[in-house]
Amino acid sequence: MYARAHACGQEYSPRQKWRAAPAAACKEVYGGSRLREGLGQGLTLGVLPSQGDAWENVLQMLFLCLVTPARSRSRADRPVFVSAQCCMILFVGLLFTRLWLVSILYAAWWLLDWDTPHKGGRRNHFIRKSIVWRYMRDYFPVTLVKTADLDPRKNYLVGFHPHGVLVAGAFLNFCTEATGFSKLFPGLTSHLMMLTLWFRVPFFRDYLMSGGKQGGCLGTRASSVLRKPGGGNILVIVVGGAQEALDARPGAFTLLLKNRKGFVRLAIEHGVSLIPAFSFGENELFDQVDNPKGSWLRNVQHRLQKVMGISLPLFHARGVFQYSFGLIPYRRPIFTVVGKPIHVEKKQNPSQEEVNQLHQTYIGELCKLFEEHKAKYNVPKEKHLEFI
Repeated sequence: MYARAHACGQEYSPRQKWRAAPAAACKEVYGGSRLREGLGQGLTLGVLPSQGDAWENVLQMLFLCLVTPARSRSRADRPVFVSAQCCMILFVGLLFTRLWLVSILYAAWWLLDWDTPHKGGRRNHFIRKSIVWRYMRDYFPVTLVKTADLDPRKNYLVGFHPHGVLVAGAFLNFCTEATGFSKLFPGLTSHLMMLTLWFRVPFFRDYLMSGGKQGGCLGTRASSVLRKPGGGNILVIVVGGAQEALDARPGAFTLLLKNRKGFVRLAIEHGVSLIPAFSFGENELFDQVDNPKGSWLRNVQHRLQKVMGISLPLFHARGVFQYSFGLIPYRRPIFTVVGKPIHVEKKQNPSQEEVNQLHQTYIGELCKLFEEHKAKYNVPKEKHLEFI
């Protein structure tokens, strides 16, 4: 099966690759302390720490990496955790070798560079265009679908659905060039919101920034992207977040969106168009142990999420040499469809009624996008989006 990129009815088919690459995962958060709409309506990331708290945050990250057993992490988080652990071990390990000065100099530069992830980062197009991401794209494969042209003179806010377990669609489409983002949306630069926690890891933070991932509180970091003069920026927010991953399983179309309104308020305050995006196949990559609401397993998962900031779905899929059981995602196609922009009038302090009205409009456009494309991507006719 080939990976294809669709552009208003046009498509191109890059050469098929059969090799699989380790999946990288992005963890996103939304809502901020300034955008909180009440419990469940926005996931608060918190205030960006100052340089004076830097070493405390480093120790916190080190503790989290060491005490969290690898077997207890979700597949989505495992590549991130392993990479973060390796970088942390390298940073600390160098202090006990002849190369101790490398860690010292990096630490000094790191403190001076502390706010960079929250001010645009440092994109590296060589890494974004790496062949590794093309192997990963062709494993599933992943396809980016364009339904409307976007004006490169404007800024946009994209709501990505669903979160799934791996978040492969968001990562490959907006953090790499594997699916041809720059060709489909010329003149636009993508930014994917990610948990600040990962930007506290030495060396690893630089890798994250190279792909266009951003950290920090949504109210501050997102604003710096959306208010950039001249336009040309797309801010991508996975609205359902880590909590939505607990409902990710084949055939599920449950979205955590009913009370998530922080991103809508943000769009109104900056006067940027909202764009719904639905990733067909995102929930098909893993099976998950039943965890209905109210069950002991779901309660434990919610408590762990509050403590660690990430969800821990109990999943399984295929193995390396057999297909009956394992932790490698199924090879099932993912089609990320980017919808048409919803015009938003700018208002500095929108009322709750205005936020609710735009939120309902957004849900309507998302449902329309899903219904128009579901038959094309083998979704049963009787299936519809369910919002919680």
